[in-house]
Amino acid sequence: MAETGKGGADKGASMRVDTALVRELAEMLTANDLNEIEVEDGDRKIKVRRDAPTAVVAAPAPAAAAPAAAPAAAAPAAPQEDVGGDPVKSPMVGTAFMSPEPGAKPFVAVGQAVKAGDTLLIVEAMKVMNPIVAPKAGTVKKINVADGQPVEFDQTLVVLG
Repeated sequence: MAETGKGGADKGASMRVDTALVRELAEMLTANDLNEIEVEDGDRKIKVRRDAPTAVVAAPAPAAAAPAAAPAAAAPAAPQEDVGGDPVKSPMVGTAFMSPEPGAKPFVAVGQAVKAGDTLLIVEAMKVMNPIVAPKAGTVKKINVADGQPVEFDQTLVVLG
């Protein structure tokens, strides 16, 4: 793990280290199978990185599985993207879950009508389940994530029309 401050080594050396924040970021790395995370708040910039060989080996397996599933789903959905719509983006880094529990019916499906406030999916971050809700009424035009897939901040999860 490393911490850096804007403005050079002198500033970084005199900066107080928020160990709770660094620990929380390190937990996010592990929980979301990430290799690096960086946050910036004014002049303070903290980067936490892990270089564990197991993380490098483990990361390609989910990534390889996701693209294999995505092209099959993307082919029929491509015309729907041309129609436009309102993206619902992830407010955090985490793991997407499409149903309230394993084996349960998904919250939504393509073509389903939703009301403002309806749960579209859940993003788990640091063992906290965060419901992602529809910001307005509409129809689910596209679902861009699969159950159990890691998601990034500001990634489009669902497109509503």
